[in-house]
Order: sequence, then structure tokens, then C-alpha cells
Amino acid sequence: MKITRGNALRGLRGYGAVAALLITLTGCLAGPAQYYEGTGVHDATAAEAAGAWESTQGTAMTLRPDGTATVTRLDGWDFDFDEGWRLSGRGAWSLSDTPDGQRLRLELTARTGVDRRADATRPPPDGGEPPTTYAWRFHVDRDDRRRLVLFFHFGDPDAGNTYVMTRRPSATAAP
Repeated sequence: MKITRGNALRGLRGYGAVAALLITLTGCLAGPAQYYEGTGVHDATAAEAAGAWESTQGTAMTLRPDGTATVTRLDGWDFDFDEGWRLSGRGAWSLSDTPDGQRLRLELTARTGVDRRADATRPPPDGGEPPTTYAWRFHVDRDDRRRLVLFFHFGDPDAGNTYVMTRRPSATAAP
């Protein structure tokens, strides 16, 4: 076959199509958290989100109806989790709605304490201190009983790890 400009261009288009296919397939190999959009929940209210929440190893947060919050030993989200610090303090929270579902933003504005997890996989950048202010974005979901659940993804996005906060049982709740 004689190589002409037309044949060369068709060959390049063929390589371009193969490259585009490989890029698309590589993107599909990403973990579930990397491209997570939301839960599709749109019916949560601020009054429903207000209250005491907890997770593992003494993590807790209280979301007050006036939009203020307290946080106890809350880990960083996304890759910040790997640094192992756990923040305590005061701040503010708000509930927002996106086409993909609701999110709760929690902002720490006054740090009152720092703890460190023993299983941290990397030190803070430049050996520095954990942040004095910080913001988390929780996805809002519902469990099988339609109760609110708050969560964020942490660590390597390919792993799909979720950090779940559940409503703290009230002292008057039946067992």
C-alpha cells in the first residue's frame, strides 16, 4: 500500500480512537468514592439534622438548631484522614441541596483540641500542626428505617471507604 497523506491521517484517527477508548476505560477503573455524586436524598430538614451524632473511637458532634456545632475527635475527610489528626472544637453547620442529593457542611472555626490516631499512614505536611480551622462535607442519606445518616469518603478514593456518623441514642429511648 502506498502511503499518502490521506492514509496517514486515517491511521492517526485510528490511533486517536484507541487512545480515547483507553482513557475512558482507565477512568472507569476508579473507585466508587472518586466520582461519587450523592445519595439522591432531598427531603432532610435542618430540624431533623440537628442533634447529637457519633462514630467510632469517641468521635461525636452536636449540631444545634441555631446553626452552631461542637465537634469531638472528628477525623479529616478525603486524603486528610491519612494524616491521623482528630479535631475538637466549635463551629457552624448548614444543610444544602444539590441535584445529586443533600450535603451537610460542618466548619470548625475554633479548635479546642487535637488527638492523633495510632494507625495514621502519613505525617502532616512538612511535619506541621493539624489545621486550626477545617471544613467537612457530609453526604446525607437514610437508613432502612428512614433515619438520617451522615457520611463522607476518606483515604484513597479508589478504596471507597466511608466515615459514618449516626444519631446518638437519646437517654430516654427504649432499648
